[in-house]
Amino acid sequence: MNNKDLVVLAAGGTGGHLFPAQALAEELRRRGYRVELVTDSRAQKYTGSFPADRVHVIASATPRGGSLAGKIKAGLILARGTLQARGLLKQLKPAIVVGFGGYPTVPPLMAATLQKIPTVLHEQNAVLGAANRALARRVTAIATGFGRLGGSDAALRAKARDVGNPVRPAVLAAAATAYPALEQGGLNVLITGGSQGARVFADIMPEALRLMPEALRANMHIVQQARPEDVARVRAAYAASHTDAVVESFFTDLPARMAAAHLVVARAGASTVAELAVIGRPAILVPFPHALDQDQAANAAELEKSGAVKVIRQSDFTAPWVAQALEQALDNPLALAQRAQAAKAQGRVDAAARLAELVLSVAQKHKLES
Repeated sequence: MNNKDLVVLAAGGTGGHLFPAQALAEELRRRGYRVELVTDSRAQKYTGSFPADRVHVIASATPRGGSLAGKIKAGLILARGTLQARGLLKQLKPAIVVGFGGYPTVPPLMAATLQKIPTVLHEQNAVLGAANRALARRVTAIATGFGRLGGSDAALRAKARDVGNPVRPAVLAAAATAYPALEQGGLNVLITGGSQGARVFADIMPEALRLMPEALRANMHIVQQARPEDVARVRAAYAASHTDAVVESFFTDLPARMAAAHLVVARAGASTVAELAVIGRPAILVPFPHALDQDQAANAAELEKSGAVKVIRQSDFTAPWVAQALEQALDNPLALAQRAQAAKAQGRVDAAARLAELVLSVAQKHKLES
């Protein structure tokens, strides 16, 4: 193989950006292409099993919020990262560079556009993020995770293609699991906060279970992801109310845990919404309220249209509200099963293949034109 078979992926910051990149990498390698990853230092903890020939770490920073001096410093770091990426791409000479959002994407995508290397930008959310807005007019094509792309104009929509959000092989495997049979009075609830705002679930969920009648609480089975600093107190709170609960800071088998759940309580990150749809599980979604782009609210609204999820503002997400919602779920298992079907109908199991087709077609078109 030569470098015409090399695809460089740019993703970093959080698992939410790396997971769809991982899914694309698996699909490209299945088709015989080589993959290398460009990321930042924060994302290195996620890259141990990333399916790439090599992983390159370059400088990156986020120039949002904080002082003017902080923004200037971040801008200089991004400029340094762009120079690093430019040197790397000159060496690699890839067929195409694909970015997955977040500021770690900016240096490699900027360097690629300066060198006339074709580029595809994947926006996981239903609204363009700040980093992707900065790059959108420069890239060759935009792939979208949802049917709409908030924050875009006609020019950007003209080069956008709806492919969906690629999910990891573990999610596709979990999708083969049928919705679990609802045993008499039993309810499996998965609670996951992701990287933004798991604390609210640590504060609210144990208290909500404590408020439930003992006879109902005895039939609740909780699996909860909490911040490391919250794990001990959340476990203690559940133990005090005699609630069956497994609480960990990280689950390596989260897709399987989702498949085993009757109901999911979660944030509304793009990966979470995509996984809920592919696996087919009803949910209560609490969008992260402090995001400047309000991307999670937009993501949740897309799935809410199907009736699969209930969306509630964090300010309204109280222990009494949750207790009542869980009691209603116990009282009406048929409605949960119907919501699971509605979620499944929205799943895009072929998103990785669709994104791969777009990436390879853009690369091929550039090759023919150059």
